Amino acid sequence: MDKEFKIYTKTGDNGTSGLIGGTRVEKTDRRLEAYGTVDELNSWIGMIKATPIEKEVSSTLDLIQNKLFVIGSYLATDPEKSNLRVTLECDGNDIEKIEKEIDRMQEQMPALTNFILPGGTPSAAQTHVARTVCRRAERRITTISEEENIDQHVLMFINRLSDYLFVLARYNNFKNSQNETIWNRTNG
Repeated sequence: MDKEFKIYTKTGDNGTSGLIGGTRVEKTDRRLEAYGTVDELNSWIGMIKATPIEKEVSSTLDLIQNKLFVIGSYLATDPEKSNLRVTLECDGNDIEKIEKEIDRMQEQMPALTNFILPGGTPSAAQTHVARTVCRRAERRITTISEEENIDQHVLMFINRLSDYLFVLARYNNFKNSQNETIWNRTNG
């Protein structure tokens, strides 16, 4: 039987956190900000899954949550102290699966001809929040990539995921006969 994880270690009481490989960094480190944002995104996707959704969407969200855990682990690994990154997989197949699901949903909906405001059903609104968190995660990961090599599939996956979440929000509104709110540039 696996050893149970200890929830509290007290090692972070001084404002530092350990990367995979043992390196200690400040809790304000860009890397922690990046994988913390990925973790936040994963939690928002859990919120979406807690609403009534169809089987195909649930299955895709399961894949996404697992890949986000992989990406978080990837970002939490110090490549100079651990080779764990080599074993963490996020590749073109994962991106292709998301693209196919985007296409599947878009085929069922009317074409987007205007900018829309976030909202609609509670699930669609939560999905829009997840999309904005995903964009923030992308910015945080891009910041890290300016200083060290980040696998391009990680950035591509996160970028495509924000597209997926946008389409999923629209799809949720469409499936629930909820009209989208068109952005009115003269109204603000």
